[in-house]
Amino acid sequence: MIKMSMPTQKKISFVIPAFNEASNIPKLYDELVNILKGKPYQLEFLFVDDGSTDKTLEIIKSLSIKDNRVFFIELSRNFGHQNALKAGLDFATGDCVITMDSDLQHPPALVIDLINKWEEGFDVVFTKRKEDKNLSWFKRKTSYLFYALHNQLSDFKLENGTADFRLMSRVVLNAFIHLRENELFIRGLIKWSGFRQIAICYEPQERFSGESKYKIRQMFSFALRGIVSSSVKPLKIAAYLGLLLFLPSVILVFYALSSYFLGQTVSGWTSIMITTIFFGSLQLMMLGIIGIYMSKLIIQSKQRPLYFVRDTNYKNN
Repeated sequence: MIKMSMPTQKKISFVIPAFNEASNIPKLYDELVNILKGKPYQLEFLFVDDGSTDKTLEIIKSLSIKDNRVFFIELSRNFGHQNALKAGLDFATGDCVITMDSDLQHPPALVIDLINKWEEGFDVVFTKRKEDKNLSWFKRKTSYLFYALHNQLSDFKLENGTADFRLMSRVVLNAFIHLRENELFIRGLIKWSGFRQIAICYEPQERFSGESKYKIRQMFSFALRGIVSSSVKPLKIAAYLGLLLFLPSVILVFYALSSYFLGQTVSGWTSIMITTIFFGSLQLMMLGIIGIYMSKLIIQSKQRPLYFVRDTNYKNN
């Protein structure tokens, strides 16, 4: 007698970083479970606790007791959103992985569209946030400026509003987890990796509870990391700018010497101060750009882990 083997279900991993999101996680979990109920997939939910100081970890542990598909990864401290994402991706064992935030601004209902596109053969299904009219004018304009500046300086283009809400196939995930890069800018790295990619637009939902952890300082730091991680063009611009300004400075030297020999020197305190301030500021700016890249090289050379795991209930299935 020939035994017919039943086809194995595809496995989908959810990687959800959380920092002080105790009031949001049960709601997110319930919505995902209800949306995927009855679907022919094996599921695992990987919640990465990024050094929370509230009851986030306790909530995740209580969910894991009720549902053996829920796992917690407790980091030893707050390592930041991108490193927390990397931790979850390193653990995920699914045929594909979906990353999303735990504040419910990434609409859970959209995961069905992500999965459908993956079933059609796409390796990466990323999301683009439509302009949120509820955001302040400052946040909307700085976001637009970041993507415009990034695309001018980088060798690859990021669509405006690209989010860390995406699906990656196992092929892409295997390639990504072998990267040993510090100062992660994951949305840029995924775009840089190639593969078959497609975008889905979404309207961000209101945060279900709590306050955003991304303040203005964190936003600027993340934007700077994205630009520096994606390109060395700022270094080239600094070099070209220095060369461009070297030429008029040579002319000024000849002008100063000729004025001296012709006896036409006059008290020029204003022009001297303007020239000194201008070129001094320019030099500091160029040194700052070089310093940023040098600091990245120093950090990379240390080869420190991106995170430490304090505790987890995860076991490879």
